[in-house]
Amino acid sequence: MDDITATSGQKSSRTIQSVSRALNILEVLSKAEGEMPLGEIARATKLNVSTCHHILLTLMTRGYVAQNNRGRAYYLGTKILELSSNRARQFSLAELAMPELRRLNAVTGENVHLAVIQGNDLVALAQLDSPKVVQVNMEAISLTNAAHATAIGKSILAWLPENEIERIIEQKGLPQFTPSTLTEVDELTESLRLVRRFGFAIDREEFLPGVICIGTALRDYSGTVLGSISCTLPASRADDDNIENVKQAVLDCVAELSGKLGRPKGDS
Repeated sequence: MDDITATSGQKSSRTIQSVSRALNILEVLSKAEGEMPLGEIARATKLNVSTCHHILLTLMTRGYVAQNNRGRAYYLGTKILELSSNRARQFSLAELAMPELRRLNAVTGENVHLAVIQGNDLVALAQLDSPKVVQVNMEAISLTNAAHATAIGKSILAWLPENEIERIIEQKGLPQFTPSTLTEVDELTESLRLVRRFGFAIDREEFLPGVICIGTALRDYSGTVLGSISCTLPASRADDDNIENVKQAVLDCVAELSGKLGRPKGDS
């Protein structure tokens, strides 16, 4: 059983000891000039050799630590590089997209989001608020479990392999946020089919009451979906003409940004 440690200070926090020890090992290995033997790692982390060895074995099975062919020394595994590369790519995507996101924000006067799916979670990489007095306040709202209930999430889900969609649904379920939320797999499947057919997604108060969202997938040169971009607006401004204008602005924004990512203009 993991020991839970309470630390004193301005705010009390509780930490899981085994996780903390594993992170200490990774930090020690990250600072090493080369490979490190077990005894040296144990001394640096102030662990007994047996405990250190068991944690290293766990980290090795997940790819965070590797061992040399002689089996006597350890170093950071490729999983660390993968995580670093993924995070760097996300930062680069947000930075690359920002000029177009600002332009979309100015053209529509509505909230703009750039989001990706990380593992099973829908995560916003960038958000620009509407300059209008009446706007949707999204600052404290998490999208984590809402891929099925948001245009920005469905824009990505629609293009994932079927087994990945099933995995996300299995892990996250289809929680109901409003009376309009799609909570049945068949309903969601049909909604995603329409996203693929028309090239954009729309949610009408499926995630937040009184809020409409329009989004579409962002692709690179190979057609791979990197994330999605959306505009969110209050239902009071969601008449047919404005919906059409916002939809076209989102599509134009994504087409321009996809072009910067090497995708030929006109490819859907």
